[in-house]
Amino acid sequence: MIMTKFAENPPTLFLVAKPSSDFLPQILAKVAMEFVNKGWAIYGDNSLVDAWRAVGLPIEKLTIKPPKTASLALVLGGDGTMLRAARQIGHLGIPLLGINLGFLGFLTHPADHCLYSIQKYFEGKLISDKRSTIHVSLHREGMELKSFDALNDAVITKGALSRILNLEIEIDGNSAANLRADGLIVATPTGSTAYALSAGGPILHPTLSAWILAPICPHSLNMRPCVIPSGMDITVTLGDAEEAHLTLDGQVGCPIKPGDTIQMTDIGRCVTLLQDPKIPFFTVLRQKMHWNKE
Repeated sequence: MIMTKFAENPPTLFLVAKPSSDFLPQILAKVAMEFVNKGWAIYGDNSLVDAWRAVGLPIEKLTIKPPKTASLALVLGGDGTMLRAARQIGHLGIPLLGINLGFLGFLTHPADHCLYSIQKYFEGKLISDKRSTIHVSLHREGMELKSFDALNDAVITKGALSRILNLEIEIDGNSAANLRADGLIVATPTGSTAYALSAGGPILHPTLSAWILAPICPHSLNMRPCVIPSGMDITVTLGDAEEAHLTLDGQVGCPIKPGDTIQMTDIGRCVTLLQDPKIPFFTVLRQKMHWNKE
């Protein structure tokens, strides 16, 4: 269980939201005053201002800048918003509590239970769910160009009109495969219900220390998704390619060139999601994937 004693005086809430959601104003009206009435300092960015004003919330209670730290990040959106929040502040150790304004919502609490979820937070009855990340670094001619942390997945793909890619894959320094395909997905357990699932990969329980390697439309049909321990380093070298991209969590990335190497390692960095212990992982799967339908 989590504790609700805070070092900050007053405790600090950081709001991360999907501003384009039609549901944002009404959910914001419900949840914001729960923290205002308890004397919390509330921070956000300019994208919140219109929704904040639209429902008559006191504008002087919203500080438009990111705090240096926070007691809690309240994420109002879908899984994509949660991934953005994880990348933005999750690495700082700030716990993330998500309220679903999107569709699937594997990582967030239902919008119609938002006040219930917040009350459980104040009562210390939510659990801290530590989710592993992949540290991804791009190297060219021996130099590191960029590095990222991904909560869901790292994806190497070809351009829309280009030929299939040639990828040399090493695991823990040992040659594993020469893959000719449209691309490759390396996914965490959190990302196992995302793009990797569509590519035929398995669903992993979030507590597992493992990664999925899932080829995208492989030229050789015997190349199947596989699961490896997350303690094994992965190195992918791009061979012949007309156009290729490295994408993290479907949100950020960069073009890559033949000869580039992408290194993926587990550096022990986790993102903390706050979950309701009464809604276990397989309950979420049954609801979101309609396993309860005959």
